[in-house]
Amino acid sequence: MSRRTFLQTILTLAGGIALPGITKSGSIPDQWRTLQTFPVAGFQYHQGETIWPQLAADQTVTLIREPENPYDQRAVRLDWHGNTLGYVPKDENAAISQLIDRGEKISALITGLKKSNNPWERITVEVRWWA
Repeated sequence: MSRRTFLQTILTLAGGIALPGITKSGSIPDQWRTLQTFPVAGFQYHQGETIWPQLAADQTVTLIREPENPYDQRAVRLDWHGNTLGYVPKDENAAISQLIDRGEKISALITGLKKSNNPWERITVEVRWWA
């Protein structure tokens, strides 16, 4: 139970006071919520360097599920305009792959770009979930 829902429940029991943004059923209205933020894995092995000058913060990235990937059965590829940037890191892809498999509404966007010799520092992506 979130803090907001807890407070709503307590205040409702205490006299019906409502907090803004909470429906009468006690749930928060549907909206985009940040699920995860992570560095792109494998940037150095794909088209990232070639398209680097075209990338910018707040651009949408396509999440593509790869259940047949021989290295990771939960693999989620990150594409930008048909070009592979890399993958959601293997140790962070469980929730995202499950949401995609269930057909949930999720989106991803570039939140950070950094010129660095370390490929793990080049691109940061945020995944959002419509909840």
